[in-house]
Amino acid sequence: VQLQASGGGLVQAGGSLRLSCAASGRIFSSHVMGWFRRAPGKEREFVAAIRWSNARTAYADSVKGRFTISRDKAEATINLQMNSLRPEDTAVYYCSVGSSLSGLTYDYFTWGQGTLVTVSS
Repeated sequence: VQLQASGGGLVQAGGSLRLSCAASGRIFSSHVMGWFRRAPGKEREFVAAIRWSNARTAYADSVKGRFTISRDKAEATINLQMNSLRPEDTAVYYCSVGSSLSGLTYDYFTWGQGTLVTVSS
């Protein structure tokens, strides 16, 4: 599976952005697709994930209530709707394929190239 992320950009605090990740290749029903991010000078951290079969979701506490992950099985795409953005959301966002909703990096085995989100104050 190859992943292509898009939708990053510059937005003011309080604004919204929508990230998309298109997968080429087969996504198995047991798979999970997720978003991680890496802010400057920080470790990569989990943002959100969705199980391909039943759309069950998981979110990091820092984005609950502001971000929504969804999937389009027909298009083999996941989306991340990001509302009420904050300067601390500034990061490179990576989409990934994994085996668990755990949010642990080692449960994810395929990574996209990343898309930059910058939130100005």
